[in-house]
Amino acid sequence: MSKNLDNISHGVTVLGSTGSIGISTLDVISRHSHQFHVVALTAHTQWQRMLQQCRDYNPELAVMLNNDAADQLQKAIHSEGLSVTVLAGTEGLEQAATHPRSRSVMAAIVGAAGLLPSLAAVKAGKRVLLANKEPLVMCGHIFIDEAIQSGALVLPIDSEHNAIFQCMPNGYQTGTPARGIKKILLTGSGGPFREKSKDELSSVTPAQACAHPNWVMGKKISVDSATMMNKGLELIEACWLFATTPESIQILVHPQSVIHSMVEYLDGSVLAQLGNPDMRTPIAHALAWPERIEAGVASLDLLSIGRLDFKEPDYKLFPCLHLARQAIDQGGTIPVVLNAANEVAVQSFLDGNILFTDIPVIIEKSLSDAKQQDANTIKSILNVDAKTRSFALEIVSSMAASSKRNAR
Repeated sequence: MSKNLDNISHGVTVLGSTGSIGISTLDVISRHSHQFHVVALTAHTQWQRMLQQCRDYNPELAVMLNNDAADQLQKAIHSEGLSVTVLAGTEGLEQAATHPRSRSVMAAIVGAAGLLPSLAAVKAGKRVLLANKEPLVMCGHIFIDEAIQSGALVLPIDSEHNAIFQCMPNGYQTGTPARGIKKILLTGSGGPFREKSKDELSSVTPAQACAHPNWVMGKKISVDSATMMNKGLELIEACWLFATTPESIQILVHPQSVIHSMVEYLDGSVLAQLGNPDMRTPIAHALAWPERIEAGVASLDLLSIGRLDFKEPDYKLFPCLHLARQAIDQGGTIPVVLNAANEVAVQSFLDGNILFTDIPVIIEKSLSDAKQQDANTIKSILNVDAKTRSFALEIVSSMAASSKRNAR
């Protein structure tokens, strides 16, 4: 594919191109190669998959966050004679995010690692397709303020937030209050354990937690869905995206994952966005907005579904939801603590060092130890993030040592 397409097609950077969202984004782009072309791709360690993407999409720039992976990719690129520049590290990610020939940036890096490149894209005034929750969870007001100042267009990719955006009034811009809105109804499947008892959750394995009944996602997000922390983070994200309060957002468990979210208006109208659970729908919506393009998603067959169920989430069974509400209510750097502790706890669970039910315990202990500060600068936010991770790792180590003593 020629790189001299700037005047005839839309240049796209994909941050996190080897993950599930990145792969889905490239699939949509492939279906419309006359309309979009890839300018830059980034990944963490999967250099072999990145090499194949470089063969397929011929980007100008490929970035690996991991230095060793970047070296491996550079050698392979050179041996195959591909004209792709390879960079490494956080600075490389930010160069990809601000590439002058990218009009849109898909921000799909999981976790806090996606914060700085996503923010760089916003500061550069890009159309930012936001699939990464952490920029808004960790520094929502900074992110939104920078978007307003730079003129960046932020379009949500999470299926729920994208659904809310689609149900907003014509001409709505993210980060601003919407007129005539009474309430946002944020839906979620409830994850794979919505019917389990609290005692059953203590024996859950990482493989079980990653087996989502409706969606195909990465391991971290799958575990977040299983604890329902994913919905808690989405609550915080929605407050910033739609300039509203937690009290104006109702969370509903919707097992079928057909209605992705709803907006209730003051006149009694409730608008809902429906579709099969496939991330290519919100990706295609944001890539082509305000137009519509084909995404490769099967048509929704309501007759075969037959029914749509809703119920209140069980805050006792899934305490992470309560912890997220507590964090957004306290504000400041408390959501930073919530996010950092959760990332440490989830990874520790995936590594087999703690139980599934230990995840909210670690988060709660981290929140209890935290002191609220103003989240006014990225430096202070990253400092809180680092300190929280260190504290949470100490809790994990203590739990692991206690478990070994009890097993003797």
